[in-house]
Amino acid sequence: MSRILNTEIIIPVIEKLVKKACYELDDNLMCSFRKAYDKEESKIGKETIKILIDNGEYAKKEQLACCHDTGTCIVIMEIGQHVCWEGKPLKDQVNQGVRQGYENGYLRKSMVADPLERINTNDNTPAILHTEIVDGDRVTITVMPKGGGSENMGTFKTLLPGDGIDGIKDFVLETVRRVGGNPCPPYIIGIGVGGTMDHCSWMAKKALLRPLGEFNAKPLYAQLEAELLEAVNNTGIGL
Repeated sequence: MSRILNTEIIIPVIEKLVKKACYELDDNLMCSFRKAYDKEESKIGKETIKILIDNGEYAKKEQLACCHDTGTCIVIMEIGQHVCWEGKPLKDQVNQGVRQGYENGYLRKSMVADPLERINTNDNTPAILHTEIVDGDRVTITVMPKGGGSENMGTFKTLLPGDGIDGIKDFVLETVRRVGGNPCPPYIIGIGVGGTMDHCSWMAKKALLRPLGEFNAKPLYAQLEAELLEAVNNTGIGL
């Protein structure tokens, strides 16, 4: 049986999620900071992690942005196949929610209408909207503000089938060494493997939404993740 929803209902939801995503670091991430602080041996390393912890706690308490770069707003909607929409176009309502979130949340507005003309839209729209059709009659919305300090470090490479797992490892480590200290800490690396260029990049983006420290359900990929984590940490770059 179909469920009819007016697209207008998503506006306040997205506004709330925009503020929450910019104000509050994930509890799992904050817990990881504290564990890293306890394990860190270098003085500079501990001081840096302490800054991240203090910043996260203060931002949540005062409801202020964790970082001045509040990013390109990515909105992911998982829409049940039995949901039918009425009202204004979904994309317009998504942008309205983003607009209100950045305006009412006093968040920096960085988006431009055209990448070459460089005219700021002054409301951080347009958002980048991804929709996925899933089973059921419910809608799940995820908001991911993506700052340039991480997004600009993203990269892609087409490997030959014969390159295999070693080729993936080499490329990841080569990228980490190349970007050095340019990405914003902490370094959380999302990796996509397979498919077309756009799909692979999308998989890498979605990987960032997994709970921190959770390995892939498939043993082969879980082992690769563990090996990459150790290898990246052994480079001495980042935290």
